Amino acid sequence: MTAVDARTPDTNPPERTRSTVSHHTRTGTVPWPDDVAAHYRSRGYWEDRTLGELLWEVADARPTQDAVVDGDVRLTYAELTARADAAAGRLRELGLEPDDRLLVQMPNGWEFIVLTLACFRAGVIPVMALPAHRRHELTHLASLSEARAVAVPRVLRDFDHERLAHELAAELPDLEHVLALGEAGELDPRSVPLAEVLAPGEDRASERAAADAMRPDPDSPACFLISGGTTGLPKLITRTHNDYACNLRATSATAGLTERDVYLGTLPASHNFPLACPGVLGTLLVGGRVVMLPSPSPVRAFATIEREGVTIAAAVPAVAQRWIEHQEEVGGTQTRTLRVLQVGGSRLPDEHAAKVEPVLGARLQQVFGMAEGLINTTRLDDPADVIVGTQGRPVHEADEVRILDPFGDDVPDGEPGAIYTRGPYTPRGYYNAPEHNERAFLPGGWYGSGDVVVRRTDGNLIVHGRDKDMVNRGGEKISAEEIEGLMYRLGDIKIAAAVSMPDPVLGERLCVYAVVKPGHRAPTLEDVREVFARAEVAGFKYPDRLEIVDQLPMTKVGKIDKRILREDIADRLQERREENAR
Repeated sequence: MTAVDARTPDTNPPERTRSTVSHHTRTGTVPWPDDVAAHYRSRGYWEDRTLGELLWEVADARPTQDAVVDGDVRLTYAELTARADAAAGRLRELGLEPDDRLLVQMPNGWEFIVLTLACFRAGVIPVMALPAHRRHELTHLASLSEARAVAVPRVLRDFDHERLAHELAAELPDLEHVLALGEAGELDPRSVPLAEVLAPGEDRASERAAADAMRPDPDSPACFLISGGTTGLPKLITRTHNDYACNLRATSATAGLTERDVYLGTLPASHNFPLACPGVLGTLLVGGRVVMLPSPSPVRAFATIEREGVTIAAAVPAVAQRWIEHQEEVGGTQTRTLRVLQVGGSRLPDEHAAKVEPVLGARLQQVFGMAEGLINTTRLDDPADVIVGTQGRPVHEADEVRILDPFGDDVPDGEPGAIYTRGPYTPRGYYNAPEHNERAFLPGGWYGSGDVVVRRTDGNLIVHGRDKDMVNRGGEKISAEEIEGLMYRLGDIKIAAAVSMPDPVLGERLCVYAVVKPGHRAPTLEDVREVFARAEVAGFKYPDRLEIVDQLPMTKVGKIDKRILREDIADRLQERREENAR
């Protein structure tokens, strides 16, 4: 095996000291109660096998079959697992030990998959960041996870991720290694080239044996997902090998996924939806083929569907709408192999849902869930009114769901209420966040996502919105609290309130109401965006609209009444539409 050495800069860096308090993940996680875990094992929901074991068993049965396609790169199952085993060894050579965290900010591509599988094998925990994240989010995620390494593209969409990663490594005491996409000659000399980390090995048998010997505990974290975050910056969601395998099995079953399927991954693969519902990992677990694509643009996606014979794809509502519009405009048979289009991330309007099968030729599967666990889907054989008009029902027989009123009482079917859940793949708490867990979980381990739903008598759910302070902008969740905190960096703002406003394409966009300090100049939306840019915030969090007002409406208990603000901006948008129509 070729050794991979950490690159060192030409100049001497300042002396750094790692955190004096380093959390083993078991310290920060909230386990399932022993009796509950025993029940899940006795029923076979938890298999006590690692994701690596399960995936390698599938690969061994079909070594010459294509597993991953990424443009001109095609990896068979044997090539995929061989690269991952070699990479697992190289992560160890870098000094990454079991339970160390690696912040993964990678675009969709074969490298993301191989690196993720290598982490599963080595017991290193990937922290699934998004390509859109910037310094603001990455600093928080790296600090919270105590990440020892970060994996990034060199440059993506004109942003220098490699430069930012080295700046973070210089600032954060735990962050030691920057792994970057590219060859050694084109990267910063301090970077570890991912081309070397993910290259084929030299001795397949010994690398396989070494990776087998690294086997982590199936109850240990397989990865950290990030929460949508209603109270500031994202929380870390611990997904264990046992619970994530359960998640994969259940979602693969409701999607009817088999070894004959070809999955198109166009959404950012670090999201739970395209990663594991059933997504990339679910497809590999049944022996299918994964096709990675960096963008869901209909021209490129349709060409890929036709070329690769794609049978199942996932989209957020805005993407599904673009695909429908494109097909209506150009016609043709490029999507003829597509049997299932999963749509999730936010609610798909019924009028768009009704067009999926007639226009694209694929059965719609609505997906409503959360990275924190519970996944609901419509079933492929459901009647049309369920597929078009609901967001489905739980995928696993052991999923428990309660719909509660504001007083914590269960509401009858047909009445709206807040959804709470627990089950074999819904963790019992966020990582290292005891105070937030007190708010997000009820006694007995019931997790509340903040979604307001109605449960029909047939068990299917209809999503009515949220009871928490979050904006769902095309599937990307934005914390109002985080946005409001950033607004005060302008200096002219006395008080600010971020709310959602309706949008026909993205579902919701971000509007900020602000009261200006006496004697200060009212900022413009451009001013706000400049402040967000200086703070190096992810672009999807930039406000779409700014409303300067004299005062904000308040509730009887002295809180900002955001219900009134949401109604106000909806009225303003409607008035503008009516004016434009005249």
